[in-house]
Amino acid sequence: MATVISPTDRRVIIEGVSWATYERLLADFGESHTARVAFDRGTLEIMAPSFAHERPANLLSQIVAILAEVRDMDLIGAGPTTFKREDVARGFEPDASFYIQHAADVRGNTEIDLHSDPPPDLVVEIDITHPSLDKLPLYATLGVPEVWRYTGQQVLIYRRDAEGYAVVDTSMILPGVTGNHLTQLVASGYGLPRPAWLRSIQTWAEGLR
Repeated sequence: MATVISPTDRRVIIEGVSWATYERLLADFGESHTARVAFDRGTLEIMAPSFAHERPANLLSQIVAILAEVRDMDLIGAGPTTFKREDVARGFEPDASFYIQHAADVRGNTEIDLHSDPPPDLVVEIDITHPSLDKLPLYATLGVPEVWRYTGQQVLIYRRDAEGYAVVDTSMILPGVTGNHLTQLVASGYGLPRPAWLRSIQTWAEGLR
């Protein structure tokens, strides 16, 4: 059983793990989200997010919420919910996730079962440290149509296609939003006081309508 450890973001990758072990680990963690777990056909990643990891995830989540409100779009934030399917031996806990087009389909749910429920319409991934498990194949297999990935320098928008994902300029889930827009907004979120930053997003979002 091989193990790779990344001290920067307190991340451990272990090879040769069974699905049963993955399920037991999720049960042991329960509702605690102090660590996030991903599983890809025997490869397990456990990551305890740092402040540097959580901050851009929070900024991007606020951007999504304001865009949806300005456009009067339905929105259900699913946060770091565990999304998994045993039949494909894959599971993940995103940094943030949202139901927008499919919000009505999960409105009354207390849990998500991907055998009968749709995957989130949008997943936010923060990937600023290495080594890390490539989660795009997990998202693609489980049917996530769009991923926003922050690398520490920029936000890339990935759209699912027949081959997996392709980087695109503009969001399909939130039309008119580009990776450059998101990159600039996240960068300004580090420098502006929160009230001023939120006002700037509101003005920008209203200009996209």
